[in-house]
Amino acid sequence: ALMRAARRLDFDSINVDLIYGLPQQTPESFDRTLAQVVALRPDRIALYAYAHLPERFKPQRRIVTADLPSGALKIAMLSRSISTFLEAGYVYVGMDHFAMPNDALAVAKRQGRLHRNFQGYSTQPDCDLIALGVSAIGRVGATYSQNAKTLSEYYDPLDQGRLPVVRGLALNRDDLVRRAVIMALMCQGGLQFEPIELAFLLDFQRYFAAELQALRALEDQGLLEFGDTGIQVTARGWFVVRAVAMVFDRYLQADRNRARYSRII
Repeated sequence: ALMRAARRLDFDSINVDLIYGLPQQTPESFDRTLAQVVALRPDRIALYAYAHLPERFKPQRRIVTADLPSGALKIAMLSRSISTFLEAGYVYVGMDHFAMPNDALAVAKRQGRLHRNFQGYSTQPDCDLIALGVSAIGRVGATYSQNAKTLSEYYDPLDQGRLPVVRGLALNRDDLVRRAVIMALMCQGGLQFEPIELAFLLDFQRYFAAELQALRALEDQGLLEFGDTGIQVTARGWFVVRAVAMVFDRYLQADRNRARYSRII
């Protein structure tokens, strides 16, 4: 009924978010969800893996770990989901996102105009984002900021005429270079060395010598191809492009406590 109402109101694009890997989910139970979603024919679908981080999120401590599906079952759910959506006519935009061929997101992907922000893929050009609301993250120029995470901490500075920002980060030159590289990989599925070299006045292969060496293992798995002038993610690699982009994430690579980050699958 909600979908029909939205279409009567001429919403340009209707999105459905799905999570696989939840407690007591099985490939068979998730198949029923996939069938229902395909029958509804939303314009876009976002398919996310559940990240179990009980040490960070208190409500997750109520979940019995034994009730979570195994990694193999999660991969089965992901594989079935991809097959189901592709067979139903959806385009795999990348990074967990699917869209109908005539949707603006799929069109932007075909035309090389795809962008990413904190909410995922977007058709909007790279721009400043003003954060409104509890825990919201903003981006202005070469800075990021996050609002307070509780209502009381959020309202208190507002009542005093101050922004409720509790932390921020000013990007340095290396951050900006890596952001450009990661965005190219995630949005275009590849990158050319020369534009990065001209924009940041560096020798790409020398600057990223360690990262390029690390990528050789992914090349051996058929996830990407090296060329004299750039890197191209393969059709197979596009389904795990996050793994390719993570190689260039200096902060992630330097942090040995991997439990702080959600896994790819």
